[in-house]
Amino acid sequence: MRSVLAIILGGGRGTRLFPLTKSRSKPAVPVAGKYRLIDIPISNCINSELHSIYVLTQFLSVSLHRHIANTYKFDMFSKGFVEVLAAQQTNESADWYQGTADAVRQNLSYIEREDPDEVLILSGDQLYRMDFRQLFETHRACKADITLAAIPVPERDTVGFGLLSMDAQSRVTGFVEKPKTPEERAPYYTSAEWIERRGIECRNRHYLANMGIYLFKTPVLYELLTAKPLATDFGKEVFPRNYKTKNICAHLFDGYWEDLGTIRSYHEASLALAGSNPPFDFFAPEGVIYTRMRNLPASRINGASLAQSVVADGCVIGADTRIERSLVGVRSRIGNNCLIRDTVVIGADKFETDAQRAENKKKGRPDLNIGNNSVIAQAILDKDCRIGHGVRLTNESGIQEMDGPGGSFHIRDGIICVPRGGIIPDGTVV
Repeated sequence: MRSVLAIILGGGRGTRLFPLTKSRSKPAVPVAGKYRLIDIPISNCINSELHSIYVLTQFLSVSLHRHIANTYKFDMFSKGFVEVLAAQQTNESADWYQGTADAVRQNLSYIEREDPDEVLILSGDQLYRMDFRQLFETHRACKADITLAAIPVPERDTVGFGLLSMDAQSRVTGFVEKPKTPEERAPYYTSAEWIERRGIECRNRHYLANMGIYLFKTPVLYELLTAKPLATDFGKEVFPRNYKTKNICAHLFDGYWEDLGTIRSYHEASLALAGSNPPFDFFAPEGVIYTRMRNLPASRINGASLAQSVVADGCVIGADTRIERSLVGVRSRIGNNCLIRDTVVIGADKFETDAQRAENKKKGRPDLNIGNNSVIAQAILDKDCRIGHGVRLTNESGIQEMDGPGGSFHIRDGIICVPRGGIIPDGTVV
């Protein structure tokens, strides 16, 4: 295989994922009980035999750096690496990254050092499984300057994505970033017949969305990123400016793909993983998703009942507790006689000892994570949260947006979110 360098974009502030991004970057957000979002693109690269990977970071990136350093180590003979490139002031630039294209441009010296034939640019906050070798085949068969991955989506999903049109030879013939009106979307309507001729079921998905996965010939990447006026974003500027003059092609993808950019999309995707037939299966033998080895004990379940739920390693679940359609992360401790429904419990960074729990009692502080006789529904409990005894977090009033006293909890999209380290005292009702 010709040399390909992968660059994973660590994302911006992640304000739509607050409070999960209150103390961490988007790619560091935990997912599926024991993974982090950054594990998805890195694992896709490794499974596609790509072992030269840079991760560009900027905001709240300490936990992301630690996770990557503890997880991805190649042997000394492979020459593979996963390296973090944090935003920094240089002689050429003293600014934060202004967008996706600007982030890559500020790191061109590292690309030049590796001297790849092609550069693969990925997002760090998506859930999908892709063999990038198929993307490379499309790129080379089309003799493309740039190839981007596209997925059919229904009209209701078009507002949040860039849309493109393409001809029979897979060349992109039009590009618009996040259209807001039917008039802007209209030129990008694609017939069911056109989609199905490419071996993909239409299923009322008449628009082709940009997935944020780009493969560039390296000289073309240099040319477009240094052309004046300097572009700051690939979707907003680079592709709309250049699809008529450059051979930009699209590779159609029809697998599961979810952009976990909001609290609702994160919550829904997480609960879907706990179903009997999840759309994204971490149990699949092909395309293994890698993460940090923690050497945790097996979970202990003391007379609880579970339905359509996932329980990670190192958990203790009390007697007479019922867990329904929920995801329980590593080291979670759930008390007796609780009801947990439609909830993501991210877990804890450590186990508490008996002495620490005794100290909690003296201080009037709940233990990690959920006390006895509590009811939690439609919620996300971030890492190391402390939910007391007899707590009800159910949002029965249907509030869509709210911030609790002192930031103890937040409601986003109707979902109750307890931030990392948040404390909910005994008897609290939300």
